[in-house]
Amino acid sequence: MRQDYEMVIGLEVHAQLTTNSKLFSGSSAEFGAEPNTQTCPVDLGMPGVLPVLNTRAVDMGIKFGLAIDANINRVNRFDRKNYFYPDLPKGYQISQMDYPIVEGGYVDIELEDGSEKRINVTRMHLEEDAGKSIHDLGEDRHSHVDLNRAGVPLMEIVSEPELRTAEEAGEYLKKLRSILRFLEVCDGNMEQGSMRCDANVSVRKKGEDKLNTRVEIKNLNSIRNVMRAIEHEAERQIAIYEYGGEIDQETRLWDATKNETRTMRSKEDAHDYRYFPCPDLLPVRIPEDRIEELKKEMPELPDQKKERFMKEYGLSKYDASVLSMQRASANFYESLVNGNRDAKICANWMMGDFFAALNKAGKDISESPISPEQLGELMDLISEGTISGKIAKTVFEEMFETSRSAKAIVEEKGLVQINDTGAIEAIIEDLMQQSPENVQAFREGKTKVMGWFVGQTMKATQGKANPAMVNQILQQKLQG
Repeated sequence: MRQDYEMVIGLEVHAQLTTNSKLFSGSSAEFGAEPNTQTCPVDLGMPGVLPVLNTRAVDMGIKFGLAIDANINRVNRFDRKNYFYPDLPKGYQISQMDYPIVEGGYVDIELEDGSEKRINVTRMHLEEDAGKSIHDLGEDRHSHVDLNRAGVPLMEIVSEPELRTAEEAGEYLKKLRSILRFLEVCDGNMEQGSMRCDANVSVRKKGEDKLNTRVEIKNLNSIRNVMRAIEHEAERQIAIYEYGGEIDQETRLWDATKNETRTMRSKEDAHDYRYFPCPDLLPVRIPEDRIEELKKEMPELPDQKKERFMKEYGLSKYDASVLSMQRASANFYESLVNGNRDAKICANWMMGDFFAALNKAGKDISESPISPEQLGELMDLISEGTISGKIAKTVFEEMFETSRSAKAIVEEKGLVQINDTGAIEAIIEDLMQQSPENVQAFREGKTKVMGWFVGQTMKATQGKANPAMVNQILQQKLQG
């Protein structure tokens, strides 16, 4: 992007709550059911039915507000947002306009250079989801509507327009998703649509304070796509300004295949939706004692856990950040350390071989075939000198494939490390007799020859010799 321009970005994130039932009915909110099998007269907008508020969703909203240090509105209200679309059977969506449940708050993000930036949150309100229009069922040229999602509870989290780069937007979404997952109010699965993002993007010359016309990019379903769409849209707007044109306020869609945005519709304002208070729902009044009860249920959040990992385990800021980003990773790590293992070595194993294996297999940590106890057993075998670090990597690969214990694999394959000084000395002396020229080279100052002797010794023992012993004995023997 041109250096004389800057982006102004605000994000609207829709997070589907992990309630069992919908926001205003008892229908199941579970993902993946057959189309139109999880609906009821309330979801379908049948005449004479009345919505009943899911109080669990309200509790989740309060928890989120507490997590971002926001103001919890003790009195909030639901409104009808009127628009017509095939997947909205009632002709309106129950949402919150003037009196949302949460206002204010912030999310702190860490930038690439190690600095931190605070992104303020405008509001979070609760609303019901619409259904889903389906247009790609094989050769069928008709459009279909699945109303399983209609009425599913959502949080809409609106940021202030304080993000200035696509990278900042990506970090904000990662942090927000981490908070939601720690609270266990949303699974954050963007591919399944349980967390979706709309990006509002405008550009301006650096040094200017005014906000130019913004464009909304709708329904982005991955952090990577959010970043790519923002970058593309900013470049598109700059090109228009440079040619003397004006930006139209509109909603655009992101085409990930063509790597471009395209017009969806002209942007509506609030008055276009004809908001008015929902006559079927009373205002929600939240008592102080309920907020106090929920405060006691709050988990340790990512930033708190990161600070504790640095203080308690002596981890670097980077290591602590990576391990505390997901609740499952943090719990796995603490179970691995188990109070007595080396915290840094545990971190290295998790962030190295373990995360690499999960990534290669396309698995989440919750799907890991290795438990913290099994990985800890492998690390104990290394620290006890039973196996070398090199052999441990081979054992780990088989553990990941089979879920078998490290001890069972080591015993079955005879991988116990050779710690017998006499046996190692005999191998080294034999090598020295076979390669007197290399011995002479070492004694003439060509110390790199040492590596050759180490390699040959490990080869002769099939990698089982204790590396520390090999190096120590070689130094003694070669120096004569």
